[in-house]
Amino acid sequence: MPILKLGRRAVTGLPAVTKTTIFYDSDLTGFGVKVTPTGAQSWVVEYRPGEGGRRVAKRRMVIGTPATLSPEKARDAAETLLAKVKLGADPAAERGAARKAETVDELIDSFVRDHLQPKCKPGTIRLNSGYIKNHIRPALGKKKATAVMRSDVSRLHLKIKNAGHDVAANRVVSLIGTIYEFGFEEKILPKGLENPAAGIEHFEEKLRQRYLTDEELQRLGDALREAETVGIPWEPDPSKKTKHAPKPENRLTMIDQHAAAALRLLLFTGCRLMEILNLRWREYDAGRGLLFLPESKTGPKTVVLSAPAIAILDALPRVSAYVIAGESAGTKDEKPRSDLNRPWRAVRKRAGIEDVRIHDLRHSFASVGVGSDLGLPIIGRLLGHTQASTTQRYAHIAVNPAKRAADLIAGKIADAMNGK
Repeated sequence: MPILKLGRRAVTGLPAVTKTTIFYDSDLTGFGVKVTPTGAQSWVVEYRPGEGGRRVAKRRMVIGTPATLSPEKARDAAETLLAKVKLGADPAAERGAARKAETVDELIDSFVRDHLQPKCKPGTIRLNSGYIKNHIRPALGKKKATAVMRSDVSRLHLKIKNAGHDVAANRVVSLIGTIYEFGFEEKILPKGLENPAAGIEHFEEKLRQRYLTDEELQRLGDALREAETVGIPWEPDPSKKTKHAPKPENRLTMIDQHAAAALRLLLFTGCRLMEILNLRWREYDAGRGLLFLPESKTGPKTVVLSAPAIAILDALPRVSAYVIAGESAGTKDEKPRSDLNRPWRAVRKRAGIEDVRIHDLRHSFASVGVGSDLGLPIIGRLLGHTQASTTQRYAHIAVNPAKRAADLIAGKIADAMNGK
């Protein structure tokens, strides 16, 4: 076991070896340089973990090479590691564990399988799955979960914000924090690891409030009727060269009966988009004019229907288990319609309200009610804003005030859409 003072001159003058040999430092026990028959050299540290003693097997770890670390810096690094060993640490084992640590992709897989899918509502699953697919996996997925730094998350946060999505940027940071908390609770991640999303200040979120005026409601009603009857005319994109563009008389966008009904129901009920798209016929009580939604953002929800909403439902053909029939309607494995993006884009463009989101139809329902002096408690009840409680189980019993409010709101909307 060759021992010598490991300095620059000694390391450069080491003899050639016929088998891998470690030259140990005469001043710092456990510190040495490993030389292979090919001439490759690397700094190493040897120690016995735990309480030590000859009954404990030695561990050896590489801390660099003479090409990247001078003898002085290598000795300093070795002293630091050996000091940690005296305090009970096992640097080699920790490094091995870090190398075996799950990637962020693998951590996400565990989170989705064991937390997101079994414990969260469909809307939450859908939203978070989008954040994971579009932002977190592309940016961090291949990294070791233990190697992700706060700076990595901050960089992603800023990137999403610079793309014009302040709210999404904040939600992604929160989701990363939740994923890491899951990893700590399930002991997937080691103790003492810092959550890389902790302490990142969120961007200011400006509350967006957009309500349709009576004039806009009339234009929307006109556009809907045009779309479901004769079709909305469209023009080819001049920036795209198309040899076989349809003739002007054939450039029409039609929307189907169920898509038109969905848009009207959103206006006449104040429901959220997925509450309407996931609505099943069995949840409609035609006799009492109620919807009994088993799932909503606030839990089970009873929706009091107005006369215009009931008229739409009663006129719709029941071709599916879902009120708003999708492409798989009537099949064995039918699914609800996933969105209304295409018909809504066409209708709102024709109505001249391209800045209006589908969710703004819900806001418009509320604004008409508040403007009609119906009172916030009634409006909140119609929108399902209150938390689920014991009294909510009996909400369908006393529907008269809410029924009058729903009729008044939806009646005004229907009149505006019909130009009255």
